[in-house]
Amino acid sequence: MTDPTPPQVAVSPGDDEIPPLLAKVEAARQATLDDARPDAIARQHARGRWTARERIAALFDAGTFVEYGQLAQPQRRSLGDAPADGLVTGVGLVDGLSVCAFTYDYTVMGGSQSPRNHRKMDRMLQVAERNHWPIVFWSEGGGARASELHYDGGMVTTFVQLARLSGLVPIVTILSGPSFAGQANIAGTSDVVIATRSSTLGLSGPPLVMSATGELLTPEELGPMSMHERVGTVELVVDDEAGALDAARRYLSYFTDIAAPSTATAPDQMPLRTMVPENPRRAYDVRKIVATLADEGSVMELRPTFGRCLSTSLCRIEGHVVGVLANNPMFGAGAIDAEGSAKFSRHVELCNAYDIPLLFLCDTPGFMIGTAAEATALVRHSARTLMALSAADVPILTVILRKAYGLGYYAMGSDALAPDIIVGWPTAEFGGMGLEGAVNIVYRDELEDAADDAERKEIRAMRVADWKERNTGLEFARAFLLDDIIDPGDTRSMIAKVLATLPPRPPRDGRKHPIDPW
Repeated sequence: MTDPTPPQVAVSPGDDEIPPLLAKVEAARQATLDDARPDAIARQHARGRWTARERIAALFDAGTFVEYGQLAQPQRRSLGDAPADGLVTGVGLVDGLSVCAFTYDYTVMGGSQSPRNHRKMDRMLQVAERNHWPIVFWSEGGGARASELHYDGGMVTTFVQLARLSGLVPIVTILSGPSFAGQANIAGTSDVVIATRSSTLGLSGPPLVMSATGELLTPEELGPMSMHERVGTVELVVDDEAGALDAARRYLSYFTDIAAPSTATAPDQMPLRTMVPENPRRAYDVRKIVATLADEGSVMELRPTFGRCLSTSLCRIEGHVVGVLANNPMFGAGAIDAEGSAKFSRHVELCNAYDIPLLFLCDTPGFMIGTAAEATALVRHSARTLMALSAADVPILTVILRKAYGLGYYAMGSDALAPDIIVGWPTAEFGGMGLEGAVNIVYRDELEDAADDAERKEIRAMRVADWKERNTGLEFARAFLLDDIIDPGDTRSMIAKVLATLPPRPPRDGRKHPIDPW
């Protein structure tokens, strides 16, 4: 008997048809996008902040981003849908440079850290370490998700992996909105932290502080950015997320090609001849000198309001990237204090880790002295500068602008460090300590025997003038204790010529050393 049922023939879907299983996956994927969540997106915009996906779109070159873990959901599925489990991550190109990025999604459970999104991060950090991808974190959230504190997969490796990446690849954290607990830990391990003025930061958030101490605080009271900027927690504070993105792109640009030829312009160099007053008691802003020496628009000063006795920056000089350490006589006459020492040693470590040459612009009476300075443990902090320098193997270029006194000069690129070149400006002067102080000690008996204050003042002035004449940059150059005394207007050209002669960076498979978080 013949079967009346016709045979079933497999039919391929047409060009416009989507197989059911693929349709299901695509629907799940679409549900993670901003268009599928208009109410949540509107609330984020009302806070004055970008969404996670808007940040990704703004950071990466168009069409280059590859997302990892877009379909991830919470470990506890009873919590409901959580697009990408609150963390968007992947890799793409930023101005042509391969970069791995993470951004917490504040519209998903307050940007909290969960077992699944930690697993996403751990996975991406492994791949970033293998491929030496620079990392950008966009942080906004309050730490661990209280409803998912049990981790089925064991302890996360996020923070130890970040510590291993320090000094291997550039790590940038952008703070927008509240960033507490785990998010703050991420910031603390980064090379550079860029924060919007309205963002907040702390190792624990207001609810935990309230539970532990009884203090009822808002995020702005607990960790305001004005405070973090002042104490040096963050490197840069900007007005908004667009400014933060620009700063992050700019920071990464210093690591694309450290010795790229350049057609960049620079300001007129002749004003350098008069920027340093011949009177050593007169202050000036050394940052104007840095801006004049550098390619226009290339200077990025880090921690500008912390440790203000020293200005630290990255810049380009005729295309060559350099890390600049410059004493600023506007603050404490350029004497290096505890904050300046911390700033100094970290900048040396940052530059050395990535083989960036160091340019010292020296005008210091030495390390800070007095009871207030000693109370900051300056003995230890000052030693950190020498420890960092002793471990550095990058080229050093030194320009003595004016004062080169004591141990401060020793650290600021002195001949003890075997710089690749060390030159002075006509205003350069040297001494084991401030010359007036030295005169007071060496000629104490003569000064005490003076008939009156007028004679004592005359003797002191004569002795100081004599010592100054014997310790000028010109006399040091005559004794070949300097390579040269140069016209300040020739400084940029001289630096560029020396940088052009240096050998290329050696290839590296691993890191030289981590970068001290402080």
